[in-house]
Amino acid sequence: MHGVHKPKLMRRLKIIEGQVRGLQEMIEKDTYCIDVITQTSAVKQALSGVEDILMENHLGTCAIEQIKKGQEKKAIHEILKVYRLK
Repeated sequence: MHGVHKPKLMRRLKIIEGQVRGLQEMIEKDTYCIDVITQTSAVKQALSGVEDILMENHLGTCAIEQIKKGQEKKAIHEILKVYRLK
């Protein structure tokens, strides 16, 4: 992970951590199901945003470096893995 994205990722993960704690409290307080589901959806979207940053970083830096070093097969394998995970 390159340092450029680290502060942004850490900030987003701390927000997600707070959202998950909020979910725990909602369950504990028997909050209306639709409200809990709305919050779980927000957490999934937030995690997807973190995932997007990580994948873009990998494809834009690590994979390119592998190709430059003649490791095309490794780069292709990892690009396909990223594609399948998304």
